[in-house]
Amino acid sequence: MSTNSKNNEWDSLWGEYSKSLENWKTIFEQFQNASKDMQTKFNDVWEKAGAESSADTMKEFTEKWQKSMSDAGITSFKEFTENWQKSMNDANASAFKQFADNWQKALSSSGMEQMNAYGEMMKKFADTWNSMWPKST
Repeated sequence: MSTNSKNNEWDSLWGEYSKSLENWKTIFEQFQNASKDMQTKFNDVWEKAGAESSADTMKEFTEKWQKSMSDAGITSFKEFTENWQKSMNDANASAFKQFADNWQKALSSSGMEQMNAYGEMMKKFADTWNSMWPKST
């Protein structure tokens, strides 16, 4: 193989890599934006639910949410559960805010496992919400 041919092969391979990297960066940025938007909406729902619901309703909801995650085999929520229990024991707006802050910090760690766990957790939140307050059709 000639030097020119080898250079073209490397250039082509590098071009493919660079294109893949750009695609990954675009998708990652879209994922970050979607996650930020979803977290903002979750915070809005959570704040409204906390302000308008009784402590008993919030407790029932979170117990069902935790059970659904446990039933699904989601094991990365030990810290979530501990933080949640603390916020339920304190049952005030500042405890709920602290829970949300701690949760956000835990979820900002890197890795695919955390992204998967976050998606599953938010799905279980929606499933639990829909089971307690089904939409009438």
